[in-house]
Amino acid sequence: MITFYEYSKCTTCRKGKKFLTDHDLDFTAIDMVENVPSKDTLKGLVDRSSFSSDDFFNKRGGKFKELGLKEKLNNMSEDEKLEILSSDGMLIKRPMLVLDDEVLLGFKEEAYKNALLN
Repeated sequence: MITFYEYSKCTTCRKGKKFLTDHDLDFTAIDMVENVPSKDTLKGLVDRSSFSSDDFFNKRGGKFKELGLKEKLNNMSEDEKLEILSSDGMLIKRPMLVLDDEVLLGFKEEAYKNALLN
């Protein structure tokens, strides 16, 4: 099962989605801005990934900068980080590819190949 969290206006998301369709992979696409993953969903994704909750933040995004999160993250609890991530899909690094046993953040073709084609 492949779940692809995306933001339709994001060019990196389009590249990731194109990779999936070009390789005829069956996946479910979810607009992460319209359907923001819940706090519990994000906790589960962090727990089963090799990433920390900090890695799930879209640190180059306007919303991240607007909220001054760069300065605040180090002083926030894990629960607070998940709460804020689940408040706005624009805060989450994208695309987010969720497999049964792995979570990939962003789109790196080599990582997609290793996770999906091997």
